[in-house]
Amino acid sequence: MKNEPKIVEVQPFGGFNQELSYGVPIALINKIKVGCLVRITLGNRRLTGIITSLESKKNKADYKLKFISSLVQDDPVLNLELIQLARWMCTYYYTSIERVLEGMIPSAVKVGMSEKKSRYLIKVTIKDLKEVEKKLENSPQQKKLFSYIQKSSGPIPLNETLKKLGIGISSANGLVKKQLISELQQKVERSAYDDEFKDSDEHTNSIITLTDEQQIASQEILQIISENKFRSHLLQGVTGSGKTEVYFQAMEETLSKRGGVLFLVPEVALAPQTVGRLRNRFSKQNENVVVWHSHLSDGERLDAWSALTSGRSRIVVGARSAIFAPVQNLKLIIVDEEHEPSYKQEENPRYHGRDVAVYRAKLNKAVCILGSATPSMESLHNVKTRKYSKSMLTKRIDGRELPLVHLVDMRKETKRENAPPILSQPLVEALRERYYNREQSILFLNRRGFNTTMMCPDCGDVQQCKDCSISMTFHRTDSYLRCHICGYRKPVPRFCPSCRSFDILKKGHGTQRIEDIAETLLPKKATIRRVDADMMSKKNLFRQTLNDFRKGKIDILVGTQMIAKGLDFPNVTLVGVIDADLPLRMEDFRASERAFQLLTQVSGRAGRGDRAGEVFIQTYAPHSSSIQFSRKGDVEGFIEEESELRKEFSYPPYRQLVRHIFRGRSKDKTLFYAEQWSKRLELNPIEGVEVKGPAPAPLEKLKGYYRFHFFYFTQKIPKFLRGYHKLRSEFPLDKEVHDILDIDANQLS
Repeated sequence: MKNEPKIVEVQPFGGFNQELSYGVPIALINKIKVGCLVRITLGNRRLTGIITSLESKKNKADYKLKFISSLVQDDPVLNLELIQLARWMCTYYYTSIERVLEGMIPSAVKVGMSEKKSRYLIKVTIKDLKEVEKKLENSPQQKKLFSYIQKSSGPIPLNETLKKLGIGISSANGLVKKQLISELQQKVERSAYDDEFKDSDEHTNSIITLTDEQQIASQEILQIISENKFRSHLLQGVTGSGKTEVYFQAMEETLSKRGGVLFLVPEVALAPQTVGRLRNRFSKQNENVVVWHSHLSDGERLDAWSALTSGRSRIVVGARSAIFAPVQNLKLIIVDEEHEPSYKQEENPRYHGRDVAVYRAKLNKAVCILGSATPSMESLHNVKTRKYSKSMLTKRIDGRELPLVHLVDMRKETKRENAPPILSQPLVEALRERYYNREQSILFLNRRGFNTTMMCPDCGDVQQCKDCSISMTFHRTDSYLRCHICGYRKPVPRFCPSCRSFDILKKGHGTQRIEDIAETLLPKKATIRRVDADMMSKKNLFRQTLNDFRKGKIDILVGTQMIAKGLDFPNVTLVGVIDADLPLRMEDFRASERAFQLLTQVSGRAGRGDRAGEVFIQTYAPHSSSIQFSRKGDVEGFIEEESELRKEFSYPPYRQLVRHIFRGRSKDKTLFYAEQWSKRLELNPIEGVEVKGPAPAPLEKLKGYYRFHFFYFTQKIPKFLRGYHKLRSEFPLDKEVHDILDIDANQLS
């Protein structure tokens, strides 16, 4: 019937995990598209939602039908491909479609934030200037502004002009109202890291000569791109082997075919360097490179989104969340340092950025390049089973040698007379030598703060967070103890709260303390700076520190894992790794893999320029296989040994791992429900699934919640989820106990 309303499906935002049917007002019928943001009513609430389908299952004769109130944006905020990706993520990661869709859309877009515009003033044709100036005699500020504008040759910026003349905005508004001047508004595009690498040594006109290995790898990837179909390809290359140049060759080919490019990096810290190199490389082709990550302002995110959706930009660089950037005609996805755990999101939705990248490439019939010097066991397994193809780079560019690695046995070092605290004598001597040679050094420790713990030697009491099962860290900058998980802080106690002893001690060491020790052991003129997560809260300080280090203004950089990967500093010839076996103490079957990857990556920061590099690894476990293999740079040897161990226990990648966490404020109640669930699993086992647990999580208490977990090992996630869902839907939980399902769990603490 002609009078029947058009009905569409809308997914509301606001805690409602179900698509609902809404009628479309006549005024909006020609504007409504899949992916449009709309305003709707749900009960007594006014919400924002997104149109997910133009077809509805709802009966058109239903008299209770509600109508869409209005459009938030005229154009769709998500295309059909991203909505399809969200549906897959919802199914695979066992999460709500609402949470996934909401994470894809920048908050500035959701609220309908306007693009930033600047006002300009322009003179108009005036027949009798003297007459006008006479009329303005009683408005001296307007007269002053009017006379100034008459002398201009074109539009002048409003704010700068008013500030220069010392005049208020009302004077400008008055002249516009009297039609004595006119006003022009122009869009201002906010571009993150616009100043990055303006003085870079990498020039767009320089001729790049590929090594033989780079040439072969590049040809292999270009051949894949020419096939115009979905492929995943692993680019494995030692640190400094020129993987980035191979990426650039693939990007140039993709852009020449009018395709879009998505470049993922594991840390926000790596984005500025990558953006700078890309802008320098592709500026000649007038390609606009945009940035996409969670540390941008709302305005920067809005302008990046606008540039991508309009097609003005075809290249986006960002961290994990950039996988949702609305790149048009996406044909190439690059996941740099694909092995990094930071690609896995640990909050809902708990997706893995690398795996979502592969699936998004599949949806777009695009090529996904995964790059690493130390690939994940999962990616190597996918190569072995021929899901991925692979290229190798075994040598550094320009014939540069891999750094010489020294193991320092700290068990012997601590027994040496007059041994310096924490930093070994060989490392200190090497630091001094590099300083006098005007070379730079990096000191790496995977731990923030000044001291790791505060302990009472009389009763053994350790200062722990009240909400987490973890010791608190002393920070010298404000003399507070802080929990690095939940952020709780408290003043340093003057005496032990348990036994009242005044002999409470600070034990261990963090980056702040390493910085202090280095300052006492090196010449006073040496410039030492610290880089860790504490600096990330201060906007641009982290980026400024890295820029200063790159320009040679800093002699020694002390930092955590954010400086261990991807960063390229040609004048760094020494890397010192303190407490190298720290990752091996984790309760995680991936501990050895992560230790090997971290040591290999941080060692790779040395000797990337014309001078040879050295690495000093301080360890209390020098015979550990991961330390020995990293010392030799033997990736294949480590992979072979680790694969045999994983295969023996059927750990990932030979089976997939799902972690199931029960959490609650009450320890007894949480444990009770975990045990009840265990009994349910025993009575109704899920076919093909091995269950381990329940057991207390390594961090049994986290942010005030007690936690007990299960591990499920399975060959197929979808099959497991079908069995799990049926059981879980018949298992009611107390309102004070919650459970979390983490698919392909990466963090086991």
